[in-house]
Amino acid sequence: MHKNWFRRLFFSYFPIFLFTVTILVFISFIMLNDISHKETIKADRITTSYAADRLTRSLKAIELDMLSEVQKNKNYREFLNPELTERSDQIMFNVVASMRDIVASDSLIDSMYIYRIEDKQVLTRSGLVSWDSFADKSFIEQALANPEYNGWSDIRTYHELKLEPKKKIISMFKREPLPFGTDGIVIININMYAVEQMLRSMINDDVSVLNVRDADGKLLFSTMTGSQPADATENSPKVLNKVEIPLTGWTFESGIVTEQLFMWLSFVSYIWVGVGALTVLLATLYIIYITRKNYKPIRVIMNKVESVSLRSETFGQKVDELAVIDNALESLIQKTEDYDKQRHENLLVNRRQLFHDIVHGEQLDKVKGRLWKLGLVPEKTTLSKMAFIVAEISQYGDFRSDFSTRDQHALKFALMNVMQELAQADGMYGLAEWVSENRIGIIVGFCDEEAPAKEQITDFVHKGNEWVKDHLRMSLLFGVGPAVKSWTDIGKSYSAALEALQHKMSLENQTVFVSEELPGSGSRSWYVYVQSGAELVREFRLVDGSWRDCAETLFWQMKRDCLRDSEIVMLLDTTLEMLARELDGMSRELTAHFEGREVEQWRAAVEAASTLEELKSLFLDRLTEMYRTYVSHSETKNHRAMINEMRSYIEENFDNPDLSLKHLSDRFQVSAKYCSYLFKEEFNMKFVDFLVQLRMERAEQLLADTSETVQQIALRVGYANSITFGRVFKRMAGVTPGDFRKLQMKPGKARNSSMI
Repeated sequence: MHKNWFRRLFFSYFPIFLFTVTILVFISFIMLNDISHKETIKADRITTSYAADRLTRSLKAIELDMLSEVQKNKNYREFLNPELTERSDQIMFNVVASMRDIVASDSLIDSMYIYRIEDKQVLTRSGLVSWDSFADKSFIEQALANPEYNGWSDIRTYHELKLEPKKKIISMFKREPLPFGTDGIVIININMYAVEQMLRSMINDDVSVLNVRDADGKLLFSTMTGSQPADATENSPKVLNKVEIPLTGWTFESGIVTEQLFMWLSFVSYIWVGVGALTVLLATLYIIYITRKNYKPIRVIMNKVESVSLRSETFGQKVDELAVIDNALESLIQKTEDYDKQRHENLLVNRRQLFHDIVHGEQLDKVKGRLWKLGLVPEKTTLSKMAFIVAEISQYGDFRSDFSTRDQHALKFALMNVMQELAQADGMYGLAEWVSENRIGIIVGFCDEEAPAKEQITDFVHKGNEWVKDHLRMSLLFGVGPAVKSWTDIGKSYSAALEALQHKMSLENQTVFVSEELPGSGSRSWYVYVQSGAELVREFRLVDGSWRDCAETLFWQMKRDCLRDSEIVMLLDTTLEMLARELDGMSRELTAHFEGREVEQWRAAVEAASTLEELKSLFLDRLTEMYRTYVSHSETKNHRAMINEMRSYIEENFDNPDLSLKHLSDRFQVSAKYCSYLFKEEFNMKFVDFLVQLRMERAEQLLADTSETVQQIALRVGYANSITFGRVFKRMAGVTPGDFRKLQMKPGKARNSSMI
């Protein structure tokens, strides 16, 4: 008896101990493996980033060296003049020597040549080549067609001489003379083989693999060796890190050769196994010691149990106290399970929970069984396609005012069950629940793989809408999502159904909105709508009433392109904001239209609008009221106030290169001819003379008081380049900007006043 209890006690501890120790050892190994894996990914990311950064810096350095040499070496500019080249062959020789030095300065550079636009001649390191015999005409034509492009080209083939084999290169071109010249193009080519060799030198093929892909995901280069291609789905290393190079549009993908890198983890795992085994042995000895130590008090307890057993009706029977306790626990567990089973058999709660799980993508692996259990789908029946439908009670405010709270709940409950029954009547299986106060979500499923889901769902919602109108005195709007084949995609169908209901205004005569029939937003050009709004604002400022036609055009565009309700409201708000900026500060009455209570009333009216025509009427009414106020204000404003505004505006913005009579005309909503007349009448000078005077005064101050270059000063006073600025400055001041600074002339002293 005593030894029997000792063994029971001992073997009751021992399995728990073994299980606990095993779990601890396993978790320790997993943690070590995870830490090692993260550190490996981190090291691989650093290596990949270094390789990408080095390539980027190499390409930028090549570009800067080329630009520096072309800028400093005047022979490049002289070569672009055919007359100078014909008089002196030395110019061409000097350019060729310079190009050879540039190519020899970096191992990545393959070749370099210059194209002269005037006579279509190409100068390579081998000499002058005519246009017709040049092998790289297609790239030059591409460069001429895209003169503003500043990046590196895609990988292409090129050979400078016809006898040379073609090589893979990437190219960059710059207009000459720098930075905005139109006389020629300088092209520099990078050898892709040299780039690959540089990248390969930075990657250990036995440890890592590096794949380089272009912007379209096409593989350009891989350090992976062997017969297995890097794009294969089997036996190819997993991509751990991606680094993009904006300069070329390439993506560096890196991974680890797992068989080599993680070999040391196996060695570490053996160490942990040994440590675990030793721990188990020591713990076993300790448990034996503790069991023996605790045996005496347990023996006392067991003696008391045995004495109770002798007084009970089971005298003479063998009683297992642990069995009694075990039976009591089993009884308690059984009662708990019966309670849980009874609770979960509540059909309404279970259906709501199932619907919630499907919508939120939870426990999707158990959906099939739960549908069977709830009786929504016959047992052993599998749904091949599912779709989500959202039904919205239209004019929900009227619904709440027409029915009491109790009636509302009753109607909603009836609507939920009716939709499920109608779905079953049409050969579908349905699950409906309310997803918001005025929207019910309906999940319909099909067993037949070939069933025309879209047509069947459309017929179902039309029948449901007619039934609800006839029997429940409600009107519904339906958003229909696309049919999907997996429960994991039902959330996408739900989102599409909600998105379809966002087109109620633009599709105001419809009650069923099928997401697959709605136009996509990818091809929309938002600037077109904003441009229409801006045109409306400009016509509003002209005070001729043409803004109404612009408003009609704007609403026609929104209805034609079937915009979402939120997008329509956003475009109208944007138009009103542009109008507010245009009318800001003109008068207190105009400003009042864009703040305070009037804005709050506008917001409330927009939220209550249910159709595009209703919203259009509200918008036109508001603009009409603003227009009357603006016309009244415009009629009281004289031309002297306008010319003073123009003068202040010009003095503040004379450094704007786009400042012109056309700009002032658009800004102050008067004709350019009238602007010119106002300047002549008020200041006895032309607008352009007034603008040039302001710019030259500022330029003289900058030349005298700062050390900025002539190009920088030209940009600061509104000229796109130093050539135009220098010509105007000399005409006004009598000297060039450089001479003005060298002679240390004072602002205003060299001005030739007779020019103004």
